[in-house]
Amino acid sequence: MVTLDHIREARILIGPFVDTTPLLYSSSLSEFTGAEVYVKAENLQKTGSFKVRGAFNRMAPLKGGRVVAASMGNHAQAVAFAARALGMEALVIMPKAVPIVKEEATRGYGADVELRGETFQDALDYALSLKDYTFIHAYDDEGVIAGQGTIGLEIVERLDGIDAVLVPVGGGGLIAGVAKAIKEVSPRVEVIGVQAREAPSAFLSLKEGSVIPVTPRHTLADGIAVNRVGECAFPLIKKYVDEIVAVREETIAMAILLFMERSKFVVEGAGAVPLAALVEDKERFRGKRVVLVATGGNIDLTLIDRMIYKGLLTTGRVVVFEVTADDVPGTLQTLAAVIAGRRGNILNVVHDRLQADLPIGKTRVIFIVETRRPEHLEDILGDMVARGYEVRKRG
Repeated sequence: MVTLDHIREARILIGPFVDTTPLLYSSSLSEFTGAEVYVKAENLQKTGSFKVRGAFNRMAPLKGGRVVAASMGNHAQAVAFAARALGMEALVIMPKAVPIVKEEATRGYGADVELRGETFQDALDYALSLKDYTFIHAYDDEGVIAGQGTIGLEIVERLDGIDAVLVPVGGGGLIAGVAKAIKEVSPRVEVIGVQAREAPSAFLSLKEGSVIPVTPRHTLADGIAVNRVGECAFPLIKKYVDEIVAVREETIAMAILLFMERSKFVVEGAGAVPLAALVEDKERFRGKRVVLVATGGNIDLTLIDRMIYKGLLTTGRVVVFEVTADDVPGTLQTLAAVIAGRRGNILNVVHDRLQADLPIGKTRVIFIVETRRPEHLEDILGDMVARGYEVRKRG
């Protein structure tokens, strides 16, 4: 099992290759949540993710040779980056469905990339079959766990009086190392893992006391969407992690948006789940000193507009509602005037006259409107109802 000495040795070994990332107080997130919020900004780490810590700690002792990894993103880039720095050859196996931006980023760090299979499991099985390479696991490896644990040392050595540290959990390598480091140095600190509800293996496993595999569903936190918590990581999780919680997709979207808007940070879905957990349970953490481990910032730019839009919907900044009205000239102008009178910003309008429940002579107008807050929307809808229109919110 990984020891505190292993983590301290890892810090020395990887020191020349990785950054000591900042631990930043966020006044805006503190005001929003009611906690005293600090962000461990691993999104500013080399390759945009904490994964380089574990990759260097696992690969540096090999002193050359060829390595292979299976990954859909951050681990792939970490292994490629570490291999180039250490003068090694790296082959990364990715499923055919991997986003092009992640494939090209991995190639950009100097690795050879081979696309195999339709799923991550297909890519992993193929990578494990290559006997001429040293396999570098993304999370279920003691060297990787010790490397990730250096984050825990940096947190407790830089900040006193911490009440809780919230850590994303996929396969568990990160939280296993971080929890070990924190609990050995400062046992009173709560270490809380956070998963997406769509991929809850560690959440279920800690409750049941044994590894529970799952079939992950689509999630914004794709970086932690694994089918099972790691066998090496799980004993450390059972011993040192106080709790694992699972958060909703809409809250993850809100957290991504909050990081962008309030902290000016680009944080991917997996890195945003600690803030999502804080938002979902504000009362638990109110007045407490909380550290959020923002594990990475490698958002797929082809999806970022949808993530922001979903976050705006969740926070009530963008709303969708429908109005049933007489299908006569001037109706749309009147409805738009009501919205403008309350200073709402119309983003889109759709007429729907073909619904089966609509009487002849009626139309349904669907508005997408930017508002300032939930009360602002209620003012707009109230004005429409007062004029005799039938109004219904969507979503």
